[in-house]
Amino acid sequence: MKSVSTKQLSIAHTAKKYPQEALTVLHPYMDVHWLWEASLRVRKNSAVGVDNQSYADYEQTKQDRLTALLGRAKDGSYRAPPVKRVYIAKDNGEKRGIGIPTIEDKILQRAVVMLLEPIYEQSFHDFSFGFRPRKSAHQAVQYLREQCFEQEVSYILDVDLRQYFDTIDHGHLREILSQRVGDGVVGRLINKWLKAGVWEEGTVHYPEAGSPQGGVISPLLSNIYLHTVLDDWFVKDIQPHLKGKSFMVRFADDFVMGFANKRDAESMLEALKARFAAYGLQVHPEKTQLVQFKRPQREPNDNGPKPGTFDFLGFTHYWGKSQQGNQVFKSKTSRKRVRRTLKNIKEWGLKNRHLALKEQQEAINSKLQGHYSYYGIPNNSASLGQVFYVVKHLWRKWLGRRNRDGPMNWQKFSQLLVNYPLIPPRIVHRYS
Repeated sequence: MKSVSTKQLSIAHTAKKYPQEALTVLHPYMDVHWLWEASLRVRKNSAVGVDNQSYADYEQTKQDRLTALLGRAKDGSYRAPPVKRVYIAKDNGEKRGIGIPTIEDKILQRAVVMLLEPIYEQSFHDFSFGFRPRKSAHQAVQYLREQCFEQEVSYILDVDLRQYFDTIDHGHLREILSQRVGDGVVGRLINKWLKAGVWEEGTVHYPEAGSPQGGVISPLLSNIYLHTVLDDWFVKDIQPHLKGKSFMVRFADDFVMGFANKRDAESMLEALKARFAAYGLQVHPEKTQLVQFKRPQREPNDNGPKPGTFDFLGFTHYWGKSQQGNQVFKSKTSRKRVRRTLKNIKEWGLKNRHLALKEQQEAINSKLQGHYSYYGIPNNSASLGQVFYVVKHLWRKWLGRRNRDGPMNWQKFSQLLVNYPLIPPRIVHRYS
């Protein structure tokens, strides 16, 4: 029996050999062993869907259920259940709806993702980093840094798509998929997920646009859509006609473009609006901006405008100086993300001030470590230190409120930190 990885290599080889053709023989690769591997890639503690079935429940008779699931998937009798909509709080106080599929739906979607990834990884561009194997947000930031140096851009077009995942046109998506996926079984399954409704308060709604709510396959479908609508179009139809150098870096629906020529950047923005409108998408007018970002000279000899800043992937990017006085590309945690981290810790503290010291310390350190793990990049020590400073003050304040003798002074708190230390800021990622 061939392993899943061997089968995926075979799919990738075929996709690379026939880059302009639709692959018609995909579902035979998907057997019970393939579904079993897909099930292992589903989070065991994930929330339950409309059937209220947990992963633990499914595991009790998993082999038999996977066999039955495979049969229904291939003979066309599988029915995609509606996803359960729940709401989570956003930073601005509003709530965002997310969908929770059933365990069985998650497994089958993961199985199809495992079929499609080898195909599209052959054509996805190097500047696309979101929801791809062995790609990360930090690689995207590193790529952005390198391009700003190498391309000598003067302008950054920071683009925001309005409600992207909810506005993907199903007709256009099917057409795009048909160019590379000609397998009837796979196509039928994807179509069922697109048509699957959303269960909310006892009622099922059927959205006419958007990727499958909360679906495992949703990130890949959204990437495929933007690959055609944006990435390929930019590389093949736009870049050859620009007057100056340019680049793009994209992470899911979050992307920025760099241009050496201002007119190129302005024309690009207008072209984007028209291109996206043709595919049911919309550029957010308030959140999209053109930023002057020319690298300053080491010894400035004019009074021209200073380079601006822009946010991308949770960081604010700007030009600064090295210790040697050279102009360098720098990134720091955006104010929005700092506020988010501190708000999360504050809310935790209000609810858990009664816990024992050891439990508090471990929980706070876990939150600090999570912050450092993402934002611990070179030249970001000041921002990391700010978060550490505020958190330390907050903890002293919490402990003082439960102290019968009143607020805890710094001498006593410092002694406490000897036995219950907080993790200091650390640089986790080392960019070359």
